[in-house]
Amino acid sequence: MRVSLDAVKTRAALRTSARISLQVLVVLALTGVVLWLLGRMWAVVWPVVIALLITTLTWPIARFLRRRRWPAALAAAAVTVLFLLLVAGIVLLIVLPVASQSGALADGVVDGIQQLRQWAAGPPLNIGEAQISGALDTAVTRIQDSVGSILTATATGVGTVANGLVTAVLSVFLMFFFLKDGPRFLPWLGRQLPGRLATDVPVVAERCWGTLGSFVRSQAFVGLLDAVFIGLGLWIVGVPLVLPLAVLTFVAAFVPIIGALFAGAVAVLIALVFNGWVEALIVLGIIILVQQLEGNVFQPMLQSRGLGLHAGVVLLAVTLGGSLAGITGSLLAVPVAAMFAVIWTYVRDQLSTAPEEDEPLETPT
Repeated sequence: MRVSLDAVKTRAALRTSARISLQVLVVLALTGVVLWLLGRMWAVVWPVVIALLITTLTWPIARFLRRRRWPAALAAAAVTVLFLLLVAGIVLLIVLPVASQSGALADGVVDGIQQLRQWAAGPPLNIGEAQISGALDTAVTRIQDSVGSILTATATGVGTVANGLVTAVLSVFLMFFFLKDGPRFLPWLGRQLPGRLATDVPVVAERCWGTLGSFVRSQAFVGLLDAVFIGLGLWIVGVPLVLPLAVLTFVAAFVPIIGALFAGAVAVLIALVFNGWVEALIVLGIIILVQQLEGNVFQPMLQSRGLGLHAGVVLLAVTLGGSLAGITGSLLAVPVAAMFAVIWTYVRDQLSTAPEEDEPLETPT
């Protein structure tokens, strides 16, 4: 009898494990199908994602205007125009000072190349002029042999820039409509869903919206910290173009990994051209220090506090997103992980809420 009971329990456990495994496989298959569909529709999904990120950043201003009895369309239009003016101002802060010192920058680049050649010619390298000229000739020959590849890459780059402009324009228009009609979306969504979904889905969507806003605000604050500390370091060292470099650092903070590398490389190059090797190395040390503090202290701490995620989860999410989808994955990894956490918390709370038992009826004595 004992053996038969154990066999029954074993078979029941195996059936339960098989059922759970099948359910997990179904979920993974559905996830794969959804990701495949998103990849096929990425030309439409990406502008929507960018528009949502921008809307979370500009929505407080639109909400303030709407509470002052501004019409929804007028408030959305005013915020959209203000955003475009802000972007144009940032571009001017970067472009105009650089253009005004373009002559000095070009002369500095030439001087830097000459200093590099003199340094290479001296000890410990002792590279002669003939070797340098030979290396330059080899580089020119390789460039000439690769003209076809360069033209193809240039055409691809032009196509990428054109697609980026189309995405930017579409994102701005979508931002306007999100600002204008956003508050009416959740009630409309609730009316389209049946049963309990009419309540659950709008609640989860509203919480995800709040989480996305926390992510964008924390990212902006981290970018501001980078810009202030790096700009202060550049000013102390005496590097020119401090304001454009600080603005560039702030804007680049919204693009994970590549943005920080690009802004840091530009700052080191400017320091090398205008100040020399010692100051360039000092600027490189400042940038590395600030970036380490940002990546390991500021960003995980702020995002974990604002998004309800542990700092380790934030770091792992960024690493996984970057390995799966590159820069885009790094950018979207943290908000996606936070939204999954919001959905899981809501489902867990709903499942753990036990239905209230009916009170027993009292029988008259």
